[in-house]
Amino acid sequence: MSELPARALAPAKINLGLFLGPAREDCRHELVTVMQSISLADELTLEPAPAGAVQDEVVCPGVDAERNLAAAALRAFRAATGWDAPPLRLRIDKRIPVAAGLGGGSADAAAALRLARHASGLGDDRLLHELGAALGADVPAQIEPGRWLATGAGEVLEGLPDPNPEWFGLLVLPSAAELSTGAVYGEADRLGVGRSAAELADRRGALRSALELSAPVPAASELLENDLERAAISLCPEIADALAQARDVGAELALVSGSGPTVVGLFPHANGLGRSQRAAAGLAGRVPAPICATPVDAPYARARTV
Repeated sequence: MSELPARALAPAKINLGLFLGPAREDCRHELVTVMQSISLADELTLEPAPAGAVQDEVVCPGVDAERNLAAAALRAFRAATGWDAPPLRLRIDKRIPVAAGLGGGSADAAAALRLARHASGLGDDRLLHELGAALGADVPAQIEPGRWLATGAGEVLEGLPDPNPEWFGLLVLPSAAELSTGAVYGEADRLGVGRSAAELADRRGALRSALELSAPVPAASELLENDLERAAISLCPEIADALAQARDVGAELALVSGSGPTVVGLFPHANGLGRSQRAAAGLAGRVPAPICATPVDAPYARARTV
């Protein structure tokens, strides 16, 4: 068992293309997407609980403890491994907007699993991915942050080469609104959004080919389409304004991340971060404020004793 406290970053993810298929028996949808971890991240600290505590506790201001996936991740890890360490406290410094299509809750759950493995010395990658898949479709890709081609409902993963962060800047435009993932998928079903299994297979192959040599983004813009965008805008019309803002300040590509409402502007060429920072300056006074980010990989989020 490693000494505590231990810390880990929990990077947000964006989706580079999201193609929606039919609903499955478990009510999740088949999809094809590329999940890219970015430097916008929560910070988690695992430490002994205060004297007198009788169970683990999660401290995350603004997030209901009963609904916090990180708490569920700790319970699942203890149950699967038999880890009987004294009660622990998990503190989450929340920087990723909530209900924003950036996978913040899933990122926290994945980081909690990494911290539990680090502290206990128990479990392996396979176990963490199994536990993550049971917690939510976005969690497995965030167990080891980086770039993943995701299929199934997001739990079937194929690693892709990490892009060079010096050639890839991002401008994240959060929204004051929150969108329930379930509501967006429900609206997509109502609107008849969806593709056949053959179309999904075609997009999977095309994305793999487009990104197999570490390209920042696919060259073909149709591979960056998000099939949930129409549904997200239907529920939150201000998303359309954010897409226009990103383009107006110079983003080469603007897209909705996941189920929204967050919009991401992409700067996928030399000095991408610098260009995204200049674009952010052009949106001074925007509320919520824009956030500049770059892609990150697994070492960025590794659990460490502090």
